[in-house]
Amino acid sequence: FTLTELHIFHLIGWLIPGAKMVTAAKATVPTIGDQASAMQLSQCAKNLATALAELRTAAQKAQEACGPLEIDNALTVVRGLEKDMVEAKASAGDGKLKPLPGETLEKCSQDVGSSTKAVSSAIAQLLSEATQGNENYTGMAARDVAQALRALASAARGVAATTADPQARNAMLDCAGDVMDKSANLIEETKRAIAKPGDPDSQQRLAQVAKAVSQALNRSVNCLPGQRDVDNAIRTVGEASKKLLANSFPPSGKSFQEAQVNLNQAAAGLNQSANELVQSSRGTTQDLAKATGKFGHDFGEFLDAGVDMAGQSQNKENQTQVVSNLKTISMSSSKLLLAAKVLSTDPNSPNLKNQLAAAARAVTDSINQLITMCTQQAPGQKECDNALRELETVRGLLENPTEAVSDLSYFDCIDSVMENSKVLGEAMAGISHNAKNSNLPEFGDSVSSGSKALCGLTEAAAQGAYLVGVSDPKSHAGQKGLVDPGQFARANQSIQMACQNLVDPACTQSQVLSAATIVAKHTSALCNACRLASSKTANPVAKRQFVQSAKEVANSTANLVKSIKALDGAFNQQNREKCRVATGPLIEAVDNLTAFASNPEFASVPAQISAEGLAAMEPIVAAAKTMLESSTGLIQTARSLAVNPKDPPKWSVLAGHSRTVSDSIKKLITNMRDKAPGQRECDEAIEVLNNCIREVDQASLAAISQQLTPREDISQEALHEQLAASVQEISNLIEPVAIAARSEASHLGHKVSQMVSYFEPLIMAAIGTASKIQSSQQQMAVLDQTKTLTESALQMLYTAKEAGGNPKAAHTQEALEESVQMMKEAVDDLGATLSETASAAGALGGMVDSITAAINKMEESPAGEPDGSFVDYQTTMVKTAKAIAVTVQEMVTKSNTNPDDLGGLASELTNEFGELATEAKYAAITAENDEIGSHIKKQVGELGFNCTGLVTKAGALQCSPNDSFTKKELIDSARKVSEKVSHVLAALQAGNRGTQACITAASTVSGIIADLDTTIMFATAGTLNRENSETFADHREHILKTAKALVEDTKLLVSGAGASQERLAQAAQSSVITITKLADVVKLGAASLGAEDPETQVVLINAVKDVAKALSDLISATKAAAGKPHDDPAMLQLKNSAKVMVTNVTSLLKTVKAVEDEATKGTRGLEATIEHIKQELAVFSNGDPPPKTSTPEDFIRMTKGITQATAKAVAAGNSCRQEDVIATANLSRRAIADMLHSCKQAAYHPEVSKEVQNRALRYGNECALGYLGLLEHVLVIIQKPSHELKLQLANYSKRVAGSVTELIQAAEAMKGTEWVDPEDPTVIAENELLGAAAAIEAAARKLELLRPRTKPKEADESLNFEEQILEAAKSIAAATSALVKAASAAQRELVAQGKVGACPANAVDDGQWSQGLISAARMVAAATSNLCEAANSAVQGHASEEKLVSSAKQVSASTAQLLVACKVKADQDSQTMKRLQAAGNAVKRASDSLVKAAQKAAFDAQDEQAVVVKSKMVGGIAQIIAAQEEMLRKERELDEARKKLATIRQQQYKFLPSELREDGQEQ
Repeated sequence: FTLTELHIFHLIGWLIPGAKMVTAAKATVPTIGDQASAMQLSQCAKNLATALAELRTAAQKAQEACGPLEIDNALTVVRGLEKDMVEAKASAGDGKLKPLPGETLEKCSQDVGSSTKAVSSAIAQLLSEATQGNENYTGMAARDVAQALRALASAARGVAATTADPQARNAMLDCAGDVMDKSANLIEETKRAIAKPGDPDSQQRLAQVAKAVSQALNRSVNCLPGQRDVDNAIRTVGEASKKLLANSFPPSGKSFQEAQVNLNQAAAGLNQSANELVQSSRGTTQDLAKATGKFGHDFGEFLDAGVDMAGQSQNKENQTQVVSNLKTISMSSSKLLLAAKVLSTDPNSPNLKNQLAAAARAVTDSINQLITMCTQQAPGQKECDNALRELETVRGLLENPTEAVSDLSYFDCIDSVMENSKVLGEAMAGISHNAKNSNLPEFGDSVSSGSKALCGLTEAAAQGAYLVGVSDPKSHAGQKGLVDPGQFARANQSIQMACQNLVDPACTQSQVLSAATIVAKHTSALCNACRLASSKTANPVAKRQFVQSAKEVANSTANLVKSIKALDGAFNQQNREKCRVATGPLIEAVDNLTAFASNPEFASVPAQISAEGLAAMEPIVAAAKTMLESSTGLIQTARSLAVNPKDPPKWSVLAGHSRTVSDSIKKLITNMRDKAPGQRECDEAIEVLNNCIREVDQASLAAISQQLTPREDISQEALHEQLAASVQEISNLIEPVAIAARSEASHLGHKVSQMVSYFEPLIMAAIGTASKIQSSQQQMAVLDQTKTLTESALQMLYTAKEAGGNPKAAHTQEALEESVQMMKEAVDDLGATLSETASAAGALGGMVDSITAAINKMEESPAGEPDGSFVDYQTTMVKTAKAIAVTVQEMVTKSNTNPDDLGGLASELTNEFGELATEAKYAAITAENDEIGSHIKKQVGELGFNCTGLVTKAGALQCSPNDSFTKKELIDSARKVSEKVSHVLAALQAGNRGTQACITAASTVSGIIADLDTTIMFATAGTLNRENSETFADHREHILKTAKALVEDTKLLVSGAGASQERLAQAAQSSVITITKLADVVKLGAASLGAEDPETQVVLINAVKDVAKALSDLISATKAAAGKPHDDPAMLQLKNSAKVMVTNVTSLLKTVKAVEDEATKGTRGLEATIEHIKQELAVFSNGDPPPKTSTPEDFIRMTKGITQATAKAVAAGNSCRQEDVIATANLSRRAIADMLHSCKQAAYHPEVSKEVQNRALRYGNECALGYLGLLEHVLVIIQKPSHELKLQLANYSKRVAGSVTELIQAAEAMKGTEWVDPEDPTVIAENELLGAAAAIEAAARKLELLRPRTKPKEADESLNFEEQILEAAKSIAAATSALVKAASAAQRELVAQGKVGACPANAVDDGQWSQGLISAARMVAAATSNLCEAANSAVQGHASEEKLVSSAKQVSASTAQLLVACKVKADQDSQTMKRLQAAGNAVKRASDSLVKAAQKAAFDAQDEQAVVVKSKMVGGIAQIIAAQEEMLRKERELDEARKKLATIRQQQYKFLPSELREDGQEQ
């Protein structure tokens, strides 16, 4: 591999930012008004996504190909960089080193600072990986080191090119060259260490070389301008502090008063210098150099004054306290300078600025402590001075509040201001009162509490102002880094100090324990931070490094704690030495971790506040500044009043200051409330949404009146993409807006503005899409759903505005949740409609985006910890991958037969891939190692890339179904997808080969069980015939041998759960091969028994089916128990499954032996059935919900089988014939299994209450146990028949019957009060009524579709008649429908009143009444159907008006009969009966109107018939004779028709119930 090939690996770093860019581009597309630009951006985003997918695949392959060569490549790069530094120095010597475009001294200095951190972090990672001996990860770490060094070399060259001082220039280049040289040595040493993993010598050499690199890096940083000055200041502080190490401090000769004044002045100077240093760190390097110089000088003066003060005290204890305080000030000053140094190299780090401010506060606090102790002023004076210094320090917070000051939320800030303002009010009153009364100690207390309150107010105001600034939509809030480098640095410093104390010879036992506590506290915090960072980062190398670093810190801490315990037990020199040795590894581990955590990649991103944001902050900052200025004046005035309370002008000044402070705090609170983040944006967004709703309403009105003009400037596909993209972006923002409204006020404005920006494009696209849809129904669906979404968003914004991001506003949370849910549902509905229209139109761009988004999400780190194990995710992924393969195969089939279905299948494929990618993310995390995890993700990513190709081809083929080239491309894409599915399955198998084999085995066994069920159907039907003339004896031995082999496989399977994955895989595969053989050979054996003995065939096949089921359960149990400890519940389940398996194989062997024995085969079959029922009962009682639910109707149906089986069992017990017994065994097995399954499925239906569920399960259990008792009794009778035993059969059957009755009642309870016995005639009547109503409605619908045929030669009156026929027929159909429904209601009312029994036992009358009602309902339905047919025929001209009249009369007559049938038992005053009567009258009226219309038409037609009389005599006589002949013939036909009608009625009369006969006759 050459150097240029190394660049491949840098490309991998582009993938995540590239994916983010694609997402951002897609999110921007809907908001662009210019269509051409929007389409171009959309296309570019798609192209970039495709290119990134290809790059990911290529880079991963390249990475795999050259893993071992990465260390060599990195070494080559670093040696090259070293040469570059030498060349740069030579160019500088010749005066040819020029800065590159854009390079300035400030920028390059910052780059040097940040790149040195990156190098330190990469080296820490390299050392960790080299120590573990992982060549692949060490190679990656070496690559990262080379990359960081390249950035450092470039920055160092830039500093040298922009520095005027030749000496500084050469120093910079020399130091950078030295870093490259030492780093190259480190990489060479790493290469040697990898070859000898675990060798202590190579590890030691590695640590030494790494230290040399670290020192070289520090020298590089020290060469930067400004850094030397800071270093000088640090040295000055160090040198000056040496004075504090002296044993004695002689008096200086100054008086105490002089020393006190000097100390106060020096303290004020140092405090001022500290504040100036904080300000200068934000300026140029020259400002920093000047400020650090001044700070060093002032510190020297202060320390001299402090030492003078120590000399004033002759008391040794007081002197020690002064020196101790001076040491504290020295340490806090050094920390301040170090923080300034770090910040000057990386001024954009928000954490560092806060640390610097905190360090300055620490200096002020430590000065105040010293002053309080040393000065002897009038009471209250020290407190005033301390307060003034504190106020001076916090003033800096308000200078430029562009960073978070604390973690307080906006509403916490308001609460803090309120609380502190109360405290300040009390303090100001105390200051005034105590000064007036000269209560000086209380005066001092009031000043101190007022000072604290003012500091709290200032902090809250600064944080509130910052939050207002960043909440402006044009501002960008800062982002928290992966880790807080400051936390790591502070912990490192505390641990090092604690370790120093531990090894200090003067350290006491209590100090040792205190130091141990500090170490434990900080190392625990570091380990927790590492765990969190590891779960958040997507970088696999960083993830691994955080985990490894935490382990090293934890292990070295554990060793140190052990040695501290030993020291605590025996406080001697030997144990102290052990302690000292144990601190070394801990300090080294913490140093490495701190260096790694300082990587700029993990750092925070600072906030960027817009001009509008700064303007919004101004009123809050101004009020806080006024408050601070007035407070300073107030304290200064109070200070002088405390000394001289009799000074009237001063009291008026104090009152003025006090008033100003109060007013400014009121103004501050008012401004903070008025400027609450997000409120203005919510109001603007609500206005926008109201306008959007108005636009949709106008479009809907235009659509209803067919005036929605189609948009011609844009294609339907482009509109659809824009609409889908807008919906997707809105969907993505629902949860962020909700979270902001709940508790993140500073984000509310951003999120609301972002969301509402997509609504205008959404409305435009929705109206445009609707304008291009032909179907008015679909058109309205799109517009209505868009309006619903907009309205739900409006509702959500109202609740979000009220909630305002205040977590304490509990009353708004519920309303917010509801509005969020409504909005999600609206988005889902609109999304579903769009998917439907897209699939139909072949616009599948959205699906490609969904697949790409799923791949990108898979690469991101998950939000929380995974819920399941690798096996769970593996199982789901295998299932989903197979579903994808099936969908792909179906797409290939449909491409030839029905290309229109491809859209729906492509949508299915997209959803399935989305599920697979989600599962893959968690499978990768839970995999045994990172390599397997990354391999799974890689294969799923490649599958996704190929799926996008297939979806695209499907869309193209749907648009042009006859394009053979596209068809060929689709088939080719499908083949690639299928191939990638197999790769995904292989990757999963590699992850857990044993459990994967179990998943495959379980799938195969379920196929075998289904096949055996089919064979049982053939056998039951008597069609399982023998081949040739074979007998069962030909197969017996083979069956027995295979069954025994299966037992051996079972043992291997059970032991495989605790063994390696390889052994488990072999056992699973072996057991599947054996069960397949066993099923085949038993099927052949069953066939050889002959079709004339189906019951024996079924017994034999059932026996092997039981074995297959038990094996399936055993495989599932093995998969769940794999790798678990022996005491895990899964292991117990495995043992139970193994027992059932052995029982079922034994049962099969017995059955095989008994099959040909006529005397025992029935008995054996019955024994097998009893065992099977016991196993089914165990599954029924295990408390696990069933995979699906069913209705109570199905459950009731299954209970009928129990009744039949019970009768059969009693008969078999009485006859004792083996044929009856074997038939009973087969029937019982099926009946009980069906009952138990349907009972459990019905009981677990979501609408069934817990009480009813328990009741159903209890009686299901009792019924099965009762039946089991019956079968066991039959078995006893067969073995020892006796009359007494046979008599007992009745008791057993009664017990079963009782359980069945209870079961049916439980089913009634599931269904509710309306459910009764399906055999009940009343129920049958109701069903028939409802059926009749359905038939009538169907007839009415048919009439709706009819239109009069056109007859151009006929008059208009004829057309009018046909319209009349249709209208009348339609009204009859509608009326009869209402009538039958009313009759149904009447029927229910009668049952409720008890006039008709719900479940009559022998109520012949009720049954007869029901039959009358049924026949009447059927007659109404039949008559209406005939009427529709007659109307249809009449309109078409195929039937006479007489047929129509006759049909209408029949409807009227059957309606009257139905009314009579209901009247027989009904209460005349009931509302239902009145409705029934009204419905009957409506039918009668409609029928009469149809008869009249038809008769009138017929009459008119007769009137219009013109009879032409012939003029000649003969012709005229012939005409008369013909007319008379026709009249006689018609009269005869009329008589015959009357006789026929009478006969029909007589026949029907025989079948009518008694109540109807008289009435029926009258009709």
